[in-house]
Amino acid sequence: MPTNTRSLVTDLARAVGDRYVIWKPEDLLVYEYDGSIDRATPQAVVLPGSAGEVAEVVRIANRHGAYIVARGAGTSLSGGAVPLRNSIVLALTRLTALIEVDAESRVAIVEPGMINLHLSQLVSHLGLFYAPDPASQKTCTIGGNVGENAGGPHCLALGVTTNHVLGLEVVLADGSLTWLGGSQRESTGYDLRGAFVGSEGTLGIVTKIAVRLLPKPETIHTMLAAFRTMDAASDTVSGIIGAGLVPSALEMMDRKTIDAVEPFYHPGYPADAQAVLIVEVDGLKESVEEQTEVILEICNNNGASEIREADDVATRAKLWETRKGAIGAYGTIAPTYYLVDGVVPRTKLREVLQQVDQIAAELNVTVANVFHAGDGNIHPAILFNERNPAEVKQAILAGARILEACVAAGGALSGEHGIGIEKQAYMPLVFNEDDLDAMARLRTAFIHEDPDQPIGVPSLAERFNPGKVFPGGAVHGEAYGITRESFRPTGTTDWQ
Repeated sequence: MPTNTRSLVTDLARAVGDRYVIWKPEDLLVYEYDGSIDRATPQAVVLPGSAGEVAEVVRIANRHGAYIVARGAGTSLSGGAVPLRNSIVLALTRLTALIEVDAESRVAIVEPGMINLHLSQLVSHLGLFYAPDPASQKTCTIGGNVGENAGGPHCLALGVTTNHVLGLEVVLADGSLTWLGGSQRESTGYDLRGAFVGSEGTLGIVTKIAVRLLPKPETIHTMLAAFRTMDAASDTVSGIIGAGLVPSALEMMDRKTIDAVEPFYHPGYPADAQAVLIVEVDGLKESVEEQTEVILEICNNNGASEIREADDVATRAKLWETRKGAIGAYGTIAPTYYLVDGVVPRTKLREVLQQVDQIAAELNVTVANVFHAGDGNIHPAILFNERNPAEVKQAILAGARILEACVAAGGALSGEHGIGIEKQAYMPLVFNEDDLDAMARLRTAFIHEDPDQPIGVPSLAERFNPGKVFPGGAVHGEAYGITRESFRPTGTTDWQ
């Protein structure tokens, strides 16, 4: 171990205990990855057991001039938890407590390492639940959801993470601990809480989260409709929204995804189905019945070949299991996936999905689709073998062209996965240099820089999650031999 790392590890061990500092090369391997295709080895990993220990770790890192990457469950799909620049990984998986529940005010305070699904389970007996529900909710942490402003199938009607976070306790770059927002639903002044949600760990480290809880709906009705074409399914989505309905969830899977989930879950979808829609409505019984009638009519008018319905918990879970398990099931088709996250206007859904098919055909890549159709948040999954460098390059090129298509259609680069390493080269497609500069300068609002900072030591503003979000920070796919010269200034790729 290098002398500088040995000194750092010694100081970290004093702060949190020997067993909670990881530094051996063979142990660091599991922290090189998150859910993306990028990787980097950390200098060390530390697992603090309290907010105070988090703050002390930050102060120690500052003394050593080290970078810090906060990590939850490592499910980020844009490289958010990949430790660039030999960073310390600050893993928050020991901080899992439900600190307080105010059932009357419908507010809970949790630690960032709490698994998303666990919160709803812990407050279920109070008739409450936590709304944001990423597909990885059985694994992902609420702290990680805050960092990426995660969504989920039910964000169409209920909103994404930022709509459910009231306040945050955070450790800033100088090691100070403070609250932004609180446990009240309204606050005055600048919305600093809102700035933190979705900041991808670049502004500070969250140590407590005050979230709002919602009452369980009186009635929930889930429908699954199979269609012979993607166009018919897309038209059904437009028809449902055009009828003035906002279902709690409106999800779509294509034929390749159907083929992937069949061996795992045996749903028995029609052999001629090219798309499956899952539509869920909830609320008062009478309202749900009225909405269900309209939705079923729209599905039938668009040629649905089969419709399944469910009201009870077990049967609804059965309808949902293929959607929730689709990403893992892609392993039946290829060993690696690159899950693109883009947003398009609902009116352009059919057009962009056709473009995705064209891109896949032109580049000879396999693309499966499973996504939040109701809000136009598409997730083309590019399936490939990471051991084949040519396939990696084609996958990244396909992802670039899909993101360009989303932006050209009037959409956005990300709906819920963030920018991270993956999309930073494409930021100029959406933002000019002044925009990017203004966003980068936001970091300095949360710190007090040391005027005597030694030359060559990274400033406090750069300490958290370095090399993420902004162009030039890192290269998507660098571990596979891809270089910065592979990217044109516009954000597209041009392999030399």
